[in-house]
Amino acid sequence: MNGTAIENFVCVIFNVSFMNCTWHVGRTASGDTQYFLYWRTSKKEDFTGCQNYIKDNCGRHTGCTFQNVTIENKRAYFLVNGSRSGQNIQSYEKKIILYKIEKLTPPLNVTVNCKEASHGCEIRWQPPHTSHVKNHACFRYEIVIENKADPEKNIKKTSKTERSITEHSYIFESFSAEKRYSVKIRATDNGCLVSTSWGEWSTPVEFGKEQLTSTSSYTLFLIPVLAASLVLFLCTLSIYLKKTSAIVPQPRDPFHDLSAMDFQTEYKNQLIKHETEEITIIEEVT
Repeated sequence: MNGTAIENFVCVIFNVSFMNCTWHVGRTASGDTQYFLYWRTSKKEDFTGCQNYIKDNCGRHTGCTFQNVTIENKRAYFLVNGSRSGQNIQSYEKKIILYKIEKLTPPLNVTVNCKEASHGCEIRWQPPHTSHVKNHACFRYEIVIENKADPEKNIKKTSKTERSITEHSYIFESFSAEKRYSVKIRATDNGCLVSTSWGEWSTPVEFGKEQLTSTSSYTLFLIPVLAASLVLFLCTLSIYLKKTSAIVPQPRDPFHDLSAMDFQTEYKNQLIKHETEEITIIEEVT
């Protein structure tokens, strides 16, 4: 029946191996219409049905998610059919070249190394990760460097954009130590089997004065704290050692600590004790 087939069928590959396909229900499709998606990567293969549908508020299938999708220059064939009240409805077919629908991941490992003496910063990165492209020359990059606003110094927000970078590094020559910046990068095709749409932006990396000041302030704060902690530890240890040495008695040397006078007094005490001893004699009675 006319108007029951799906509309606006779109598929996107993202995060290297995930794919989402979505569509709108037909213009004349009723609430009990249900759709089913099948796909294959070769006409020699059998169609495989969707295992994870996306549904609307009426419970109708309006999309499908796939995992472990590989591109490898493949063409994919999609078929969406369905039924309404037990009757078949119009089917929909579409052929898609998979690499053209890939949303590239952000460039990896973005780093910034600034040298204040030369007023320049070297920005470096690595290519986005894909399942089918191994040649690093297959990508072209767009880089946006933004100067952060600073109302206290009357510095306004500005940005600089370069869109035709084919290398994996860029020299930013307008660096000022008095300003704070951020940089983000994304990739697209450079004449290979790569999607011509721009990929995802990398996470912005900040650099400049605020970052350096923050690190210096933290260091200045940390040094006196560590010094105070060390002094407190040494004082506590000193008090503990003094208390410990006062509690432990010193051993007595019977040969060196006893003087001649002490020896004579000790001898007299032993004689008196001997003379005053009471001797009791017990006789045996027979």
